[in-house]
Amino acid sequence: MSVDPPPTQPQSAARVQDFTLYRLPPGFRGRSAAIVQLWWIVQSTLFGCSPQVLYGWRRFLLRLFGAKIGHHVLIRPGVRITYPWKLTIGDYAWIGDGTELYTLAPITIGSHVSISQDVAVITGTHDFRKPSFDISALPIVIEDECWVCAGAFVHQGVTLGRGSVIGARAVVHRSTAPYSINVGSPARSAGTRKPSP
Repeated sequence: MSVDPPPTQPQSAARVQDFTLYRLPPGFRGRSAAIVQLWWIVQSTLFGCSPQVLYGWRRFLLRLFGAKIGHHVLIRPGVRITYPWKLTIGDYAWIGDGTELYTLAPITIGSHVSISQDVAVITGTHDFRKPSFDISALPIVIEDECWVCAGAFVHQGVTLGRGSVIGARAVVHRSTAPYSINVGSPARSAGTRKPSP
């Protein structure tokens, strides 16, 4: 049986992406490669396969790996967290199944925050203007009492102002005002919430 050789590109051809040039910045992960791999194994087994009601167990595992988790936080087993040592969650927060907390940079989630299912909170991106496809990461802050609805996308460097709502499937590229209701792609303000007296 013969195997076709991989396709080649002429040496003179310009490239928009060349992964032979890619380098991860030193210390980018924040822990050794061994700790990173250990967490990913724990997340796929002890965390991800735990019964839904074992919220305390999942809080324990996250704290064991350096996350700062408040009181009475409810994290579903289907939540994915890249580097827990870059995660801070306040009291009484809820994080739904299928949510991705892509903590290449710190993610800070306040108290009484609801993040519904299948939300993407993504701190990292790549510079598509450079063939080396350089990676970068900026922190995300979700202030107290926010509600991020199902399927929303929150981009790096964003702060969601206190009490703001991010509608289902909204794409947030800019910080939101406190108590604002934000919908669409890109997300735009569509009203305000009024705190109860």
